[in-house]
Amino acid sequence: MFDQFKVVTDPVGDSVALSAIFAVLPLLTLFVLLGVLKVKAWLAGLISLAVALVVAVAVYTMPVGQALLSATEGAAFGFFPILWIVINAIWVYNLTVESGHFDVLRRSFERVSPDMRIQAIIIAFCFGALLEALAGFGTPVAITVVMLMALGFRPIHAASVSLLANTAPVAFGALATPIVTLATVTGGANDDSRLTVDTLGAMVGRQTPILAVVVPLMLVALVDGRRGIRQTWPAALVAGLSFGLAQFIAANYISVPLTDIVAALVSAAAVVLLLRVWRPVTPADLGREPAAVPAARGPAEAELSGPGTVRASAGSRSGTTTTAAPGLGGSGGQTPPGDPRVDATAPVGRHRDGDDLEPRPTDQVRAGAAGGAARLADTPVEVVRAYAPYLIIIAIFSVANLGPVKTALAKEPWTVKFGWPGLDILGGNGKPLSSATFTLNWLPAAGTLMILAGILTALLLRVSAGRALRAYGRTYVELRYAIVTVMAVLALAYVMNQSGQTNTLGAFLAAAGGAFVFLSAILGWIGVAVTGSDTSANALFGALQVQTAARAGLDPVLLAAANSSGGVLGKMISPQNLAIAAAAVGMAGREGEIFRKVFGWSLLLLLFMCVLVALQGSRVLDWMVP
Repeated sequence: MFDQFKVVTDPVGDSVALSAIFAVLPLLTLFVLLGVLKVKAWLAGLISLAVALVVAVAVYTMPVGQALLSATEGAAFGFFPILWIVINAIWVYNLTVESGHFDVLRRSFERVSPDMRIQAIIIAFCFGALLEALAGFGTPVAITVVMLMALGFRPIHAASVSLLANTAPVAFGALATPIVTLATVTGGANDDSRLTVDTLGAMVGRQTPILAVVVPLMLVALVDGRRGIRQTWPAALVAGLSFGLAQFIAANYISVPLTDIVAALVSAAAVVLLLRVWRPVTPADLGREPAAVPAARGPAEAELSGPGTVRASAGSRSGTTTTAAPGLGGSGGQTPPGDPRVDATAPVGRHRDGDDLEPRPTDQVRAGAAGGAARLADTPVEVVRAYAPYLIIIAIFSVANLGPVKTALAKEPWTVKFGWPGLDILGGNGKPLSSATFTLNWLPAAGTLMILAGILTALLLRVSAGRALRAYGRTYVELRYAIVTVMAVLALAYVMNQSGQTNTLGAFLAAAGGAFVFLSAILGWIGVAVTGSDTSANALFGALQVQTAARAGLDPVLLAAANSSGGVLGKMISPQNLAIAAAAVGMAGREGEIFRKVFGWSLLLLLFMCVLVALQGSRVLDWMVP
């Protein structure tokens, strides 16, 4: 039952093609359950995991014990480090809601531009890219999706916009961790001296920037159709061009790890400067209904409205929390964001009756609005406090990734590596699989750093320890279905990887020979769609890409980079990311709706990347390969 297992790529009739028919079954099951049968993601993940286990044992003759141990390691990896950072990132966000400062942040973004299409660019694309640069692993989706909800986006549109925006920056996410991983696995599989972090980063920096130019245009099209493109194309083009140009320059001439940080800041600054001299015409039917920030306690009202409109329903769920209600369990659940209610009899800076009587942002002052209505005017001090949690995150992650600090934290006792107990698997080369070694970097892990950021945020925003702990506990409850989904999908990925199913699919595509230059990006796309991580996809298929390049006479740097660049396009359809987005907007169990909304965009961008890589592998654009 726990006998040693050696990976075999062609278990069915010694044929990779026949074996691939069985190897693809878990993926087909997952996508059909999600996209066609509309099964809840956590259930689809568990069923697909069962299919992968059956294929591993019955077709690949993997011992039952080894298959189960492989699944447990994958589930553990799903929780740590992936869920560990997502949970703690959302907790930091919840603290800003708890203190009332998320209101201030929302109004600050509204003052930059009240147009929802511009807000989609600034928040989902620019700010999301910054979060991806610092943390990755679903954090930008988890945070930007609730920010969009607070600004009036319907739940399904908020989720779709955040997922689509989380493409171009992924390859350089978490301070270029995917590129570092790619260099590590390819360097040992091919003798080409160019397979380094700098060269691979430079090559990816000549692919994803082109993608970045079109993503903002797609965002405004997703929000408001053709009219959105027609009316806001200057902002979308400025955002995309500035991001792409900065990403190219940073990846090739400045620093691969800092690429996305530079690109995100340059893009945001370019859009803000543009808005000082140009403003789009905002159609009347692009207005908002009262929006609610979900506390994930019930199904969100996410029915699609008519073409060209993006609306958010509010107040229809029991226990809904709005951005105007600082307490997650407060009584102000029906107050729409953007229209904060001020009790004329209450002292300024306090909650309404029924709330916890904790201080709100105390420097807010009343200002008369049209018709005598009251509104809140935020002072510069409160605006700084509202942005402070994200500045804290940037500072902490920047320090943790300084060379000497990062090196020190990568050693014991801060980081511990150990073989997964009982797991004994050899690769096709007869050597133990590196994936059987589990890395517990408990202190330098992004999730742990996010906890530190949360503690500092609670102190700065004056959230008491009791309220912060209660918010932390509620965060786990809110994400319970997402937790099951992510752990199930990562268990599925590990079973497929360690049984040989993923290798079979890769070898099947690699059999295309010279035509593989067109298909190489698809391999990365599959890897990220399954694992939810460009880092994992590079670890999985990076060596295969450069080995195939050697056999087919193709450029290994180009194919290795294509694996990472193609992988970013699988991020938006990964069940892991779908579960995070759905949980954040209160649509847990309805991931299939989001999947169907973004799947077409994913395929369109993947085709674009396949054509680009094929041209870079030909005489047309081969000058782009370093």
